[in-house]
Amino acid sequence: MQDRHINRSRYFNELAETSRCYFMPYVSRWHEIGTGQKVLEIGCGEGGNLLPFARAGLEVTGIDIARVRIRQAREFFAKAQAEGRFVCQDIFRLQPGEKFSVIICHDVVEHVADKARLLSLVSSLLAEDGVAFVSFPAWQMPFGGHQQICRNMFLAHLPFVHLLPLPLYKGIIHWAGESDDCLQELLSIRETRTTIESFERLIGSSGLTIADRSLFFINPHYKVKFNLPPCRLPRWASAMPYLRNFLSSSCWYLLQRHASATS
Repeated sequence: MQDRHINRSRYFNELAETSRCYFMPYVSRWHEIGTGQKVLEIGCGEGGNLLPFARAGLEVTGIDIARVRIRQAREFFAKAQAEGRFVCQDIFRLQPGEKFSVIICHDVVEHVADKARLLSLVSSLLAEDGVAFVSFPAWQMPFGGHQQICRNMFLAHLPFVHLLPLPLYKGIIHWAGESDDCLQELLSIRETRTTIESFERLIGSSGLTIADRSLFFINPHYKVKFNLPPCRLPRWASAMPYLRNFLSSSCWYLLQRHASATS
């Protein structure tokens, strides 16, 4: 397990830096960010992604089902002297009504079983001229199984192990001495895994449309984590179904409400 998965303050600061350098500029290409706009992050964790938006004068709201993450988000925002609203709640229990100019769903969709419902919810919460930023690691990429959360250092750095047949995969996790909680989380991700093709099939029926798609061979977050400069997949690779999943460490989408959904 990497230190950042234990040191949540470090993780918060790393996400805030990635958000400032990459997420905000990416969103700004399609939506002019202005003071007073409302921003929602679904699955906000400690809230690092929201900090640059808050410092830019936007009203930020973070929702996460984990009580400890919401507590940490409030603590880290207070320490940074930033304003933010953080709610511990299942996003599917959120009452409709409030609309947001920007919705962030960073590395969350791969953990959600009912992705169609999640995307429909995003559509219902998005302002007519708003934009949703959704990102996820493609399932077949080297660490698409999130094995980096493992305490066994060999397993945490073993690429593609999550693609092994299930009995063999479970056997390796047991051999590595991982806890039952870790095992269940890894198996849950295997059940809810996300590929580029499966995600895009759901977009059409969600009331959303793709404004932009960027597939990264080197995830922009790796610049902060490992000092590796971001690198997009070449166009020829991005256009090749199935193969592109093995090469995409992060898949970025900007989604807007479909014209028929705003009428």
